[in-house]
Amino acid sequence: MTTKIKVLQVIPTLGYGGAETGCYDLAHYLAEKNCSSFIATSGGKLLKFVKRNKVKIIRLPVHSKNPFLIFINAVILSIFILLNNINIVHARSRAPAWSCYLACLLTKRNFVTTFHGTYNFTNSFKKFYNSIMLKSKLTIAGSNFIFNHINENYNEYLNRKKKLRVIFRGINIDYYNKKNISILKREKTKKDWELISNKFTILMPGRLTYWKGQEKLIEALNILIEDYNNSNFQAIFLGSDQGRKVYKKKLINLVQRYRLSKKVKFIPNCEEMPLAYSLADVVVSASIEPEAFGRVSVEAQAMGKPIVASNLGGSKETILKGKSGFLYKHDDPRELAKTLNAVIELDHDTLQSIGNEGRKNVSKKFDVESMCDSTLREYKKLLNI
Repeated sequence: MTTKIKVLQVIPTLGYGGAETGCYDLAHYLAEKNCSSFIATSGGKLLKFVKRNKVKIIRLPVHSKNPFLIFINAVILSIFILLNNINIVHARSRAPAWSCYLACLLTKRNFVTTFHGTYNFTNSFKKFYNSIMLKSKLTIAGSNFIFNHINENYNEYLNRKKKLRVIFRGINIDYYNKKNISILKREKTKKDWELISNKFTILMPGRLTYWKGQEKLIEALNILIEDYNNSNFQAIFLGSDQGRKVYKKKLINLVQRYRLSKKVKFIPNCEEMPLAYSLADVVVSASIEPEAFGRVSVEAQAMGKPIVASNLGGSKETILKGKSGFLYKHDDPRELAKTLNAVIELDHDTLQSIGNEGRKNVSKKFDVESMCDSTLREYKKLLNI
């Protein structure tokens, strides 16, 4: 029955972000279920891990917002769809969604989208541009937060004949599993990053950009020392500046101003994120704007690590407050410092218990298998099979 399903996912680049890894995971899941699986993308670091005997790749500049290229991409996608008899086209970002929409109109195929973020808008034109994600027969929201955001902000574009469905994003809990961490790799990374064994390690993963809240955490670390006399810690900011040199310099200046240079490390990347999580005693997600899903919170819990996150967006849905992690007021570094101090003072057994609750929470609700299975069921409904 599932052999009739042929899915083309279209994503700007195939990197290590939540949307990209979701696309990658679903593509391979479909192949395992005897579906034909295709990805159209401009490139990306995750491409080298795609199993080409299972998932076919088409390279196109689908990352471009240039109207001419969007139209050209639509024409090429239309030809590709017809040649491969694809019956579902799943767009995961706005620019490629316009190309996919046109291609589906030309080829009369089923158009599906995933609304991965809040897609802010400041004028009616930008809102219209974003609304392409709601022109599909099925729009998938990655969290209840995104579902509510769509209903509150795009009501005029919602077509009640078309389906809006929440499918929680998932992660590979076999990959994010502390039992699979190489001790040798762990020790090598610890040495490379110059971490001190008896220091409480705070990890904040995420690209360096203002809304991820790195400044708030740095301020909280200063308060942790000044107000709580707690200095036995080291903090890792793990993520690339992606060209935001001015912002990174601002963060470095802030670290120097608070005399935290010996306690704070900026690590640009780590290809094995489970390895990075394994080095942490607590993980922080300090976003000052809502996370659509809060992937860091879920990954940390899967790795058995306590998570401290701002009380915004998807993190409120993925964390069991007080059991698998802690929420604090997003714009208050003092409350963040207070929460971190409380976590640092917990004994080893309590920290481990919190980590175990997190692992159970993710295994139950946010496993990638569940996400992929739910998506495949929706595909079948579209095709009436």
